[in-house]
Amino acid sequence: MLLKKTTFYLAVAGIAGTAIMAARLRGQSPIMAPPIDPSPKPYELSVAASGIVEALSENVAVGVPEAGLVTKVHVKVWDFVKEGQPLFTLDDRELNAQLNVNLANAHVAEATLRRLQDQLARLENVNDRRAVSEEEVRTRQNDVAVAQAQLEAARAQVAQNRVCLARLTVLAPRDGAILQVNIRTGEYASTAPKNPAMVLGDVDHLQVRADIDEQNAARLQKGQKATAYVKGDTTRPIELSFVRIEPYVVPKVSLTGSGNERVDTRVLQVIYSFERPKDRPVYVGQQVDMFVKSDIPAVAARVKPVLQLAQAKGKI
Repeated sequence: MLLKKTTFYLAVAGIAGTAIMAARLRGQSPIMAPPIDPSPKPYELSVAASGIVEALSENVAVGVPEAGLVTKVHVKVWDFVKEGQPLFTLDDRELNAQLNVNLANAHVAEATLRRLQDQLARLENVNDRRAVSEEEVRTRQNDVAVAQAQLEAARAQVAQNRVCLARLTVLAPRDGAILQVNIRTGEYASTAPKNPAMVLGDVDHLQVRADIDEQNAARLQKGQKATAYVKGDTTRPIELSFVRIEPYVVPKVSLTGSGNERVDTRVLQVIYSFERPKDRPVYVGQQVDMFVKSDIPAVAARVKPVLQLAQAKGKI
């Protein structure tokens, strides 16, 4: 009898525990408010996009003319450089040695030319033409011509060495600020690195490169107004000025990290510029939420009234 009662109570406890566990599993945790409010829509009809802040006229990824050891870096991050200013220098010892050899060869060719020219001049100054044959004179003239060509070739090799030496000091292609330095003195610079040796750009005037989903490309027109919000700052908008639409749809490569973001999307890139705000910092490479004013509603907004009307008429 006691065994039956114990079994009954255990069964009741198991049923109660199962019911409590099922209730807890069915229960949903309360939805927490986002730590930062989403960016507000400044226009009634707009095209939303994510963008990346760039230096005006795009960032310049400075490359390496040839692989070699870095002997000196002339600049650092935040330095403002003028066009033609040295950025970094590669090892030039081998080319300097070749230059010395070619300079010596040029001196030898020059001396050889002077010797042959003297010999030719003595033959041509002989008064008695019977003492010197015409064949010997022509031979000396040809020797002088060959020596002149050899001297020109030696001088061309010297000029080539000097050009190659000049290439080893990489110069700034235009005015701007150094945004990133990825090489150090003593490192080996490759012609195909993972990151560029340096990144140069104009940080006083910035632009936004935004990715517009190709489904919304038809809603864009040249000159449309746009507003951007820097990630994490949804209260201070930045007014943008239209620059251009790049007329080539490309696969999306700039990802925001959102969980529902598609990576197989093709996008139309649009460029807007803006002046650097004086009341807060904005950095090259930051992500922004951008809204482009549009007079054309989204496809979903245009289709929804049609579906509602069809449902009301019983056609769906």
